[in-house]
Amino acid sequence: MLSKYSIRRRFIFQLIVASAALVLLFSSFLYFFIQQSIIETKQTELIHTAQNICASKSLIAAQQNNPELLSNLDIELIQVKKQITALEFYELRKSDGTTQLTLIYPFDFENSVYLKMSRDITPTKLLLQKILRSIFIINAFGFIVIILYAIALSKMLIAPINALTKRLANMNEHLMRPIAVANLPEEFVPLGETINHLMNRIQNFVKYQKELFIGTAHELKTPLAVIKLKNQVTLIKTRSPQEYIEAIKITNQSIDEMNKIVSNILNVGRQEGAQLEMPVEADIVNILRKWCEDFKLLAHSESKSLECNFEPDSFNALIQVTLLDQILQNFLQNALKFTPKEKKILFVSYLHGDDIVIEVVDEGCGVDESVDLFAPFKRQGNQSGVGLGLFLAKSAADAIGARISITNRTDGIDGAVSQLVLPSKLYCLLPQR
Repeated sequence: MLSKYSIRRRFIFQLIVASAALVLLFSSFLYFFIQQSIIETKQTELIHTAQNICASKSLIAAQQNNPELLSNLDIELIQVKKQITALEFYELRKSDGTTQLTLIYPFDFENSVYLKMSRDITPTKLLLQKILRSIFIINAFGFIVIILYAIALSKMLIAPINALTKRLANMNEHLMRPIAVANLPEEFVPLGETINHLMNRIQNFVKYQKELFIGTAHELKTPLAVIKLKNQVTLIKTRSPQEYIEAIKITNQSIDEMNKIVSNILNVGRQEGAQLEMPVEADIVNILRKWCEDFKLLAHSESKSLECNFEPDSFNALIQVTLLDQILQNFLQNALKFTPKEKKILFVSYLHGDDIVIEVVDEGCGVDESVDLFAPFKRQGNQSGVGLGLFLAKSAADAIGARISITNRTDGIDGAVSQLVLPSKLYCLLPQR
């Protein structure tokens, strides 16, 4: 039940040790306090008796004044050579098992005569022993209660972890279902949300990686088939040098297409490496301004315009900047690619609650919202491309904990809206300057 490195066993052990130490310490203080109080009471009684005797200056007179004063007392006058400046108490245990409490009290200080008063405190000692035994019995019972409480408490505390463990133990890529965070204790909600986020990333990774492998094989197969077929046709008969040159050009075009596919696949590998980079603190709005300046020049060179409007003035974030750059570059490149000449592209950011929303709005042909635009090798429109850009953007967004979407415009103008939402719980807003 409890393994060598069990958190539960460690918790039970620490709780039992701490509770036992607390009970033992408290019981010790309690016993010594009771003992000291009772002994001090007996000592006070002896002092009062000695004071009464000294006031009467005679044992007989003191007994006549208070007959019960000297009961159960052994009193004698002693003379000592050395003067005693303070009261002296000591206990003497006799051979018959009884215990006596003795007081040395000055009777005639000038002649060094002292009262030696002894009282049998055996019943008191027996009472203290009974109290001590009772405390031991209570402690033993308390230890048992502590052990049972520790086991029950540890079981209750470990229950959510056991539930998560059972849920995740037999999980595979086909049986990944999100954890019901609402049923978890408040302390485990962040853990449940993190696990759900990781499961979502794993599902997307497995899904898209399969499509990536199948799509890669399909995309490479087509140019290879073209090269092979063209070479076979060329070798059927002897041809003129010009015909051989044309065949080689077609072969080179197919090789160029293959190189594009290979380069984009390499970008997938580079992005997976970039996901392992440590996040750094950066101003998101400053990054947007940099991309705005770069693509304004590109848009102007293609007779298009790029308008930028960023709110708030600054937004500080701990983020993997390389992944954010990949998303923004893909959004802007697609918008520039599909927007006709003399049209404009909007590049904006704004706050939605505490989240920051980044949008690139184009005036292109729009998208087919019924298909998975982020799957590898999915192409939209009539422009050339490998079809891995949005796949890379989606992977980057998942890695930084952001949400990404592409929809058609709803303002009556043809075009698409590429949106990236950075959640507020991962970032903090800087005060405006």
